Amino acid sequence: MSVVEDESAETAALIGELYPRTGRAWLVGVTGAPGAGKSTLVDRLTTEIRADGRTVGIIAVDPTSPFTGGAILGDRVRMVGHAHDEGVFIRSMATRGHLGGLARATADLALILDAAGKDIVIVETVGVGQDEVDIVRTADISIVVLMPGTGDDMQTIKAGIMEIADIFVVNKADREGAERLVQSVAASLSLHTFAAGDWKPPIVKTEATTGAGVAELWQTIRRFREQTQDRRAQRQRARQEARVRDLVSRAFMTRLDRTLAAGELETMIAAVADRRLDPYSAARELLHRAIGSSHTS
Repeated sequence: MSVVEDESAETAALIGELYPRTGRAWLVGVTGAPGAGKSTLVDRLTTEIRADGRTVGIIAVDPTSPFTGGAILGDRVRMVGHAHDEGVFIRSMATRGHLGGLARATADLALILDAAGKDIVIVETVGVGQDEVDIVRTADISIVVLMPGTGDDMQTIKAGIMEIADIFVVNKADREGAERLVQSVAASLSLHTFAAGDWKPPIVKTEATTGAGVAELWQTIRRFREQTQDRRAQRQRARQEARVRDLVSRAFMTRLDRTLAAGELETMIAAVADRRLDPYSAARELLHRAIGSSHTS
């Protein structure tokens, strides 16, 4: 995992060896704004999954420490109750500045846990707010965790993050405003048209600190899996397409950085900023440089 997370030269070969052993684990993504109680919820959910006789791998994406560049490990501290359970593996990782709620290597770490034989892999995102949509390109099911009492319920419902949910969880449901938040989510869902047989995202109320509602959440996840099994392959295909495109983009930029002389890219960007060169021409020239380099190398 450390080799993959460090994006070393061995990463591609390692994933290549492991990949034929993957595809069996069910990937559960848990996302939502900071403070919604995601870590405690994942901890309780893991207890339910283990009681069902399944093994669990957890990838907790934490903020990056400004001092070490590593994960702050707040999520792992909250999951200490599973530290001695051989059926649970917890890995904290830092975003390392990557936007979208996930670290760049998250998908590869999920593959490693899949290859290791974990039945369920839970990916908990760092919680960056409305733009946290990377999880939908990583998980088989996306759970959006909300909480009442923020004074911003309707704005939360309008946020782009609401578009990715397969299940909505209103956590801290014992707080004032929980029922109003449930009604707001339900009203938002009523504006969407669902075809016959389509999965309509349910709303589950939980109190992660006490465990209330978490058993229902696990049963809802199982129901989603059963009802959408025939569409999993299509969803996985879309995920893999996005992954391949991302890898190609990164490989292109790596080659470009090696091809250009020091300061050349900055000079070209300055020309675009000064309106001496348009962005399309700049991109076309950079593409030509990278492709030309690949033919001569």
